[in-house]
Amino acid sequence: MPRAFSKLTFTPAVLTHQERMGSAKTYAKFLESGPVQGHEIRAAEKEFIEARDGFYQSTVSETGWPYVQYRGGPAGFLRVLDAQTIGYADLSGNKQYISRGNLDGNDRVALILMDYANQRRLKILGRVEIAEGAAAAASLSPEGTQTPAERAVIIKVEGLDWNCPSHITPRFTEAELRPHLNELGQQLAQLQAENDRLKRELENKK
Repeated sequence: MPRAFSKLTFTPAVLTHQERMGSAKTYAKFLESGPVQGHEIRAAEKEFIEARDGFYQSTVSETGWPYVQYRGGPAGFLRVLDAQTIGYADLSGNKQYISRGNLDGNDRVALILMDYANQRRLKILGRVEIAEGAAAAASLSPEGTQTPAERAVIIKVEGLDWNCPSHITPRFTEAELRPHLNELGQQLAQLQAENDRLKRELENKK
């Protein structure tokens, strides 16, 4: 766990609970000597982020309630803008504006990016800057989308962490399954052709 992420998440209450549960010594090393890197997006993170077709985003309301929303789009709709910045076009939706309203009072967000097929996940903590209007979001809008973008959401990354893969249930999208299904389809066609040939040979021997 990078030091930048642990410093943001290991609050006094968390540290107290770690001490009570016996894990404080294990995690102390991340605060004291963990990798300083933790808010810079390297090649591995960039590749992972831009391959995702969705992520979970959490904001916090002015009354203290967390709100988690799923954001989806074509792979690459969440873009890496530089080593500490990601962004996406906020497309028009159901007009509730819960996440948007929360961000007016608290610019912090937490993201979880999932790769279910390979049991990987990346957690990101950051602060949001909003650029309102379709023109501001134009450069981030997914190519070919028919849904208008209302704003650009720019996230300044303050911490990130590759989370433990334990307990991630593998799930596969149609795109991930398609090569395997095509191969099975070809094998089935070959077996069907072979079966038909053998049937014809048997008929000819009668």
